[in-house]
Amino acid sequence: MGKGLEGIIAASTGISRIDGINGRLFYRGLDIDDLAKNSTFEETTALLWYGRLPNAHQLESFTKKFIDNRQIPYEVLSLMMAMPKKTPPMEVLRTAVSALSPYDPEDLDNSLEANVHKSLRLTASMPTVMAAWERIRNNQWPILPRNDLSHAANFLYMMTGKEPDPTAAKILDTCLVLHADHGLNASTFAARVTASTLSDLHSAIVSAIGTLKGPLHGGANEQVMRLLLEIGTPDRADQIVRGMLNAKKKIMGFGHRVYKADDPRAAWLQRLSLELSETVGPTKWYEISEKIRHMVQESKALPVNVDFYSASVYYALGIPIDMFTPIFAISRVAGWSAHVYEQYSDNRIIRPESEYIGPNDVPYVPLAQRG
Repeated sequence: MGKGLEGIIAASTGISRIDGINGRLFYRGLDIDDLAKNSTFEETTALLWYGRLPNAHQLESFTKKFIDNRQIPYEVLSLMMAMPKKTPPMEVLRTAVSALSPYDPEDLDNSLEANVHKSLRLTASMPTVMAAWERIRNNQWPILPRNDLSHAANFLYMMTGKEPDPTAAKILDTCLVLHADHGLNASTFAARVTASTLSDLHSAIVSAIGTLKGPLHGGANEQVMRLLLEIGTPDRADQIVRGMLNAKKKIMGFGHRVYKADDPRAAWLQRLSLELSETVGPTKWYEISEKIRHMVQESKALPVNVDFYSASVYYALGIPIDMFTPIFAISRVAGWSAHVYEQYSDNRIIRPESEYIGPNDVPYVPLAQRG
């Protein structure tokens, strides 16, 4: 058995397919390149949940439901306002999603129809939660969502109070498309394990958020940006990265359990990072990223993954570093939900075996005789 279940097929799925050898990714059979170029997050979410691209009427109806469910209950907002301002955003998101459950009108209904409604409310409102927290912790009042902005643009607006530049909004939207699903990654597996017990959808999403929070999963892009900030200027990249390579320190953003070629999402994020550096500036974060990539790949020939360029993209969009992983969750909830539906549809509780490696036949020593 591979350590960390490597190479083990734990589920059959029709949601997404990864071709790790050739560096390709498909949602419901559609190439991620086509979706990133042509689709929106709302349309991509409909694809993941319903199994096919919506027509114009269906997409209009689906998008309206997103808009109508963006607000969060005042009680959940009050809970957030009572939390210490030092609380990391991922902890706030995990807590808020759990708190939203009892306020959902279909909380106790585990039918497919009800679960789609619940996921829609969660997917629509999670950006509101995170934008509100960014303002609360900075002693600002949360901003109500607008009904004339896209999912991505509305998040940027609620976070900053300013209507975002259309290019910035489109770039964030593309990022959300790229992150929406990715096979049986750790957080998706956690969601399916929880769903396999026939627990509710909110519990499954909380499990996924808790798993995504880890630095070896969703937190990697934060560490990439911290390295870029430590380097500071392109001329310092060679010395610092060379020192890390010589010391055999891990450089986040490279290597992947599945991909043997570069992650196809990374190519898109590289282009988006360059576009933002040229239009918003400064260019140095992209330039430093390129230097790091060339040095690492010359040394180890590791594939670049989705975390590497997403760091400089989010930073250029004005998103705080500790909000990078929540952005990942705001997108991935679409995929998590699709996997929960799929798990429920042909469920058997996920309960793998373990290999015992401890001692055997150990005698019980009475307390008085123990040294």
